[in-house]
Amino acid sequence: MHQHHLYRGHRASSFSAIDLIELNELRARQRTFDGAYRRTALACLGYALTVLRLFDVRFYKIGILYLVLAILLFILSYVRARHSRHDFADRSSEKLSTLYKQAIPTVGQEDAREFGRPFVTAGFDVALITVVVFAVEIAILALIIEL
Repeated sequence: MHQHHLYRGHRASSFSAIDLIELNELRARQRTFDGAYRRTALACLGYALTVLRLFDVRFYKIGILYLVLAILLFILSYVRARHSRHDFADRSSEKLSTLYKQAIPTVGQEDAREFGRPFVTAGFDVALITVVVFAVEIAILALIIEL
C-alpha cells in the first residue's frame, strides 16, 4: 500500500509554506541535503564527458568509471530525496518519534521554531556514498597505474 505524506493535511503537490521563514527552511534543506548529491553527480558526469571527448582511447575506461560514478550518485540522490520527503510529514513512525525525543537539543536553539522532524544525519547514505566513491577511485588508480 502506498503511504501518502501529508503536510499540515495537504498532499505534497498542494502544500505551500505558511511564511517566508518556513519557505527558506524548506529550500535550505533541499539545497543542502538533496542538491549536494545531484551537484556532485553532475560534476562527475562533466568530468566523464571531458575525459571521453578530449583524451585518447587509452583513457576511455577512466571516463567510463566516472560515468558509472555519476550514475550511481544520481541514483543515491534520488533515494536521498525520497527519504527527505518524510521531514515535514504530519505523521511519523513511533520508533522515530521516540528517538527524536531522546535527542540532545542544539545549544542556542532551545526555543526556536521547529520545522518538521529534527534533522538526523544520513549516516547510512554517507557510508554508502563513501564506499561507492572509494571503490571507483581505487579502480581509477589501478587503471592509471596500468597505463
